[in-house]
Amino acid sequence: MAKKLRQIAIYGKGGIGKSTTTQNLTAGLAEIKKNILVVGCDPKADSTRLLLGGLHQKTVLDTIRDNKQDIKLSDLEKTGFGGIRCVESGGPEPGVGCAGRGIITSISMLENLGAYTEDLDYVFYDVLGDVVCGGFAMPIREGKAQEIYIVASGEMMALYAANNISKGIARYAANGKVRLGGVICNSRMVDREIELLKAFAKELNTQLIYFIPRDNVVQQAEIRKKTVIEYKPESNQANEYRTLAQKIDENDMFTIPTPMTQERLEQILMEHGLMDNADDYKI
Repeated sequence: MAKKLRQIAIYGKGGIGKSTTTQNLTAGLAEIKKNILVVGCDPKADSTRLLLGGLHQKTVLDTIRDNKQDIKLSDLEKTGFGGIRCVESGGPEPGVGCAGRGIITSISMLENLGAYTEDLDYVFYDVLGDVVCGGFAMPIREGKAQEIYIVASGEMMALYAANNISKGIARYAANGKVRLGGVICNSRMVDREIELLKAFAKELNTQLIYFIPRDNVVQQAEIRKKTVIEYKPESNQANEYRTLAQKIDENDMFTIPTPMTQERLEQILMEHGLMDNADDYKI
């Protein structure tokens, strides 16, 4: 019996740390001998930088523009840390065209070229910002990714974006197999962050699958163009990413989210996001 390929899309507010989280997470999965393909779905083409040791990869769209015929899978893929296969979709020339169409074009080409091989355990789609419409929703709209994880923090705008993303997931889940696997907190060290994220996830009908603490070693690794697991494999933060990888690998809780109104979101923030006697801290 062939093993099931798990296709996962990572969404979240722009700048929340989706790409960093995805690359460190996949590094943790690679350590436990999982075969992984990472498809960067951001025009900046930086979704595989830490796995490849820099922006050494030509994007799918650039390859098409430069050579429209006889494109091979080896032209699009590079192998990074832990044997992780890496592809960057890329985007159109600045100010021209729709970046979302690049995702559609890239995934279709990867399928046609046989990128989704039987030995794969995971495909990860690292998706730009909090956009869940048009081409950027393609991984879930077309049923390519059936597991979604939302990266958030205890900051208001991160939760607002996560709630917005869940609306798109719920819409596509109604007529398909896509499900929300949980919320990953990439900590910003705000007040009562764990409690707030747990309450937020519960309201969304999902789980806070993991809380990643803030640690400067992440920035140090990024400057060196490495994942934390490669740069400081014995560090506490490397173990945090390994535990996150294990949580994802063992996860069996997949739900249709129940997004909340803006009023309810703000109520949860007031109930769970404020310190005791918060009025004493007003300026």
